Amino acid sequence: MERFLKQHREFKLGPWVEELTRIISEKREFLDTAKGNVHRYKFLVESLPDFVPSKIDLGGNHVLVGDESDIPMADKSAGKKDLHEKLIQLSPWRKGPFNLFGVDIDTEWQSWMKWDRLLPHLPKLAGRRILDIGSSNGYYMFRMAAQNPLFVLGLEPQGSFYYQYLAIQKFLRQDNVFCLPIPHDQLPGMEQYFDLVFCMGVLYHRKSPIEMLKSIHDSLKKGGQIVLENLVLDTRENLCLFPKDRYGKMRNVFFIPDLLAMESWLARAGFTHIQCVDVAKTSCEEQRKTDWIQTESLVDFLDPDDPNKTIEGYPAPVRAVFIARA
Repeated sequence: MERFLKQHREFKLGPWVEELTRIISEKREFLDTAKGNVHRYKFLVESLPDFVPSKIDLGGNHVLVGDESDIPMADKSAGKKDLHEKLIQLSPWRKGPFNLFGVDIDTEWQSWMKWDRLLPHLPKLAGRRILDIGSSNGYYMFRMAAQNPLFVLGLEPQGSFYYQYLAIQKFLRQDNVFCLPIPHDQLPGMEQYFDLVFCMGVLYHRKSPIEMLKSIHDSLKKGGQIVLENLVLDTRENLCLFPKDRYGKMRNVFFIPDLLAMESWLARAGFTHIQCVDVAKTSCEEQRKTDWIQTESLVDFLDPDDPNKTIEGYPAPVRAVFIARA
């Protein structure tokens, strides 16, 4: 966190330095004194070995960091086993996959599939100031880092995901990738600052989606772009689903718009040049249960007699990606 502030001159953060300093100071105090799971995650990351990778590859399906030959121990299998045991205790690993020194982190999501669908539609990332809202363990940020943005700043309030990010960064050491363990509404307004904002898999968790979109719009430079991925209904009737209780066993899903409604939301928030660049039904190849999540996954959220419906009877998950300009 503090590393981001140290570069405030280069990043031209002057108007927000004081507020960012306060937020980061408060978060540091909380993390340093927290008990329970947060304390356990912190201990696990701090106890990771200081292996130095001989190679890094951010361009493949796996974010690849070193290989087993980089483990400086007489018994490399013991070193690899120790690393595996510490990493798996940071479960559930949702986004990925990663490979750290031969330890294959088989995450729930094959996130490269979404990245491959998105990549042809992205603007150039080199030299850009990028915000990733709900950045999880940083998989997409690290994929972006391969294109040399000025920086990518992630926001991830969930403790396990934030410490997964710290675990990966301990070995990757990407100087242009940062993460703050806060929700989007705690970030200073930073009006007309970012070149690009990613908001993927977040909006349907918000009770006021247009308010969030307006906030993102105002944080973008004139002509800056949003990359928005969201659950949708695959129709163009300007409709929106509001689940009665749960959607796919998730309590915190509020509004699922259809494609036309999503475009209307973006327009109301002030965006122009709105494009839907991808619509994909979520498959059990892309999201599935593995040893690295130890919880249910997509197959458990669908009607066992009709995979086109959720367990509650709603349309099965379809996700769409929209790109629009501020």
